[in-house]
Amino acid sequence: MNIPNFNFQRRLSRRTLLRGAGISLALPLLDAMTPAFAAVPQVKKAKRFVGVSLALGLHNPYLVPETSGRQYVPSRYLNSLQDIREEFSVVSGSSHPGVSGGHTAEGSIFSACPNQSGATSRNSISIDQLMAKHLGHETRFPSLVMNTSRQASPSYTENGSMIPAQHHAMGLFTKLFVNDSVTEQARQAELIRRGRSIMDVVGAEAKSLQRELGAGDRDKLDAWFTSVRDLEQRLVANEEWVNRPKPKVNMEPPTKMPRDNEVEVQRIFLDIAHLSLATDSTRFITLHVTGNSVSGIEGVEENYHGLSHHGMDDEKLDQLARVEQGVIDQWGAFLRKLKQDELLDDTMVLLTSNLGNASSHDNKNMPVLFAGGGFKHGQHLAFDGKNNYPLPNLYLSFLQRLGLEQEQFATSTGTMRGLEV
Repeated sequence: MNIPNFNFQRRLSRRTLLRGAGISLALPLLDAMTPAFAAVPQVKKAKRFVGVSLALGLHNPYLVPETSGRQYVPSRYLNSLQDIREEFSVVSGSSHPGVSGGHTAEGSIFSACPNQSGATSRNSISIDQLMAKHLGHETRFPSLVMNTSRQASPSYTENGSMIPAQHHAMGLFTKLFVNDSVTEQARQAELIRRGRSIMDVVGAEAKSLQRELGAGDRDKLDAWFTSVRDLEQRLVANEEWVNRPKPKVNMEPPTKMPRDNEVEVQRIFLDIAHLSLATDSTRFITLHVTGNSVSGIEGVEENYHGLSHHGMDDEKLDQLARVEQGVIDQWGAFLRKLKQDELLDDTMVLLTSNLGNASSHDNKNMPVLFAGGGFKHGQHLAFDGKNNYPLPNLYLSFLQRLGLEQEQFATSTGTMRGLEV
């Protein structure tokens, strides 16, 4: 391969490629990619992501401030978060382009995959799984997918398959923090070894087949080889984790879930998420809050789903506000724990829902709060409530903040306007 003789005194694009023999090789970050004699800024990148999604939305008039910018006046729901005001941002007037269907659009919360009236023919990879694909091998668990009551989740693989969520808190705690027996460790290691040998066999057969294929199919097969090698590396990493002791944590295993109080259930799962990050067991987490019974909350008599369809009834709105304030407060408590442990600057934390107005099943004007990640917060980014700004732009900002060289995510048109690092 002939390597071009670059003049390193001029500035090069970060996307400059070495070309030769039909191969394009992307260059790493070089000194020549900044002006001559300029120092490369040392920016600490976020390494973690936590996405909390709400099946029943948040009442926007109580959530969204009436004023925008850094001098915004806090809304009813945000008053309790003013001690950490500089740690989070509010986004209004945004949604996923091409996503509709009310409740059935849950699958698109983190993938932003367009659908037709909620019927997504084939989903695309969710942002948490794209992060885990590139960086998940660095921890025992590449990602953690949780749901407060059932296995359904908004986390999807690259081929559009839903990843069933962990919904039993006790089992999840055991998986994360209780060491397996010697017998179980041996069984896991053997399963991993079998998986690796299967990859070897399949790879050999595919290589033999490759000689008989046309150029287009060979390219497709080569891409497949790449994914196989990636899987093999993950299997090797998993085998190394089998015999490592799991971290000890200062938390009693959850034995009885308060199923009449969805806010308390949310708290338990967020506590597990916090410990998972603090022990570096995983770095990419989603939690879907589905909306169980809330009769255990003082002053609440109706079920969560019924309250979300309030029709602007004052009595229902009063009860709904008690529930949603609890949801917001638990999210805030989670942020405070991350900040105390000095994890927040390296962790992007998102709170959102596929429903902007649950009462009318509207998927526009999605509620969005996000914190951490080294962004400059303490602001309300107010976009057009009628002509919504693409929320996938925020997702692309997240990916680039992690250091991933993504040009687009789903229907993004660029990174989110108004964000500063």
